Amino acid sequence: MKTTEPTEPTAGSASADWTAAYRRDCPSRTVVEMLANKWVLYVLAALRRQERPMRFSELRRLLDGITQKMLTQTLRALERDGLVHRTVYPTVPPRVEYGLTELGYEAGRLTSAIGAWSVEHARQILTARQDFDARAATPTRPLPPTRPGGSDRPGA
Repeated sequence: MKTTEPTEPTAGSASADWTAAYRRDCPSRTVVEMLANKWVLYVLAALRRQERPMRFSELRRLLDGITQKMLTQTLRALERDGLVHRTVYPTVPPRVEYGLTELGYEAGRLTSAIGAWSVEHARQILTARQDFDARAATPTRPLPPTRPGGSDRPGA
């Protein structure tokens, strides 16, 4: 029997081996790691919703809680990955704007959908967390002893 290595899934390939995406050496893992960053999600969604390039200070004001350092790191990572383009205008002081590339706009659609889903279901998630925490705080009771003969089914 011949075995084949899983291949990297390609768009439109119905027969692609999607298990390859779960392999440690799959290049898509680095993309998922980047997109899983909360600030990446927020920056992409903000730039997509504004539908225009934004200045650093605008993004910082909009994204409550992000530090200057984190926003700088996030924008650099997005620019490096081809999702954001940075435009520097030759003014004094220099004016810099950040906008989405075509690839970034497409990723922004995904992050916006995740954000919308999160807003819609936040109350349910918070309730589930509270229920879980309440169950976890309740002491567990030991199981009753088994019946003689090793079976705990009646009549067995």
